[in-house]
Amino acid sequence: MSRLLAAALTVALAAALAVSAALGVVALLEAGPDQPNTPMITYEQAGSAGP
Repeated sequence: MSRLLAAALTVALAAALAVSAALGVVALLEAGPDQPNTPMITYEQAGSAGP
């Protein structure tokens, strides 16, 4: 019975560690500055250029 309890505790600890690591990664990504949303390439409009 003690092996079953040890296995259950190990699974619970591993799940808690995975959840906390995922939340930590999300927190780190949200803490960084937002990247500017500027296009690197701009295209002219089809009707704006004259012949």
